[in-house]
Amino acid sequence: MIDSTKGQVSYINPDDLHKNPAFTNVVAVTGLVKTIYIGGQDAVDASGTIVGKGDIKKQTEQVLANLQAALKAGGAELEHVVKWNLYVVQGQPLQPGFEAFQKFWGRRPDPPVITAMFVSGLANPDFLVEMDAIAVVPQ
Repeated sequence: MIDSTKGQVSYINPDDLHKNPAFTNVVAVTGLVKTIYIGGQDAVDASGTIVGKGDIKKQTEQVLANLQAALKAGGAELEHVVKWNLYVVQGQPLQPGFEAFQKFWGRRPDPPVITAMFVSGLANPDFLVEMDAIAVVPQ
């Protein structure tokens, strides 16, 4: 029985789906929660300067720092993220960006669901990667 006065987030990896330590296949949210939607974050600092031109690792680090700041502003932490969308410009190597993400995520359990897309370009031709997120904070 679920206590209807609290929210709950369940991370589910069904036996008949591939299990990958980098993401969860299904996230179910029930009860009273606050949901935070974070728009696409690019590799710009607070002044609007592009960080890491030509370097997907440095850009990924900046994108993740921006996402963390956005989460904090919404009253959430990294562990509250239930969904990432990742957009990578075609031709960019994934490994440096993935390494930056793994360092950022650390050893937190229950990684969120993720969708990754290769795109022909982003809002600025110097952007190599963009991420948005959905976070759920049980109340």
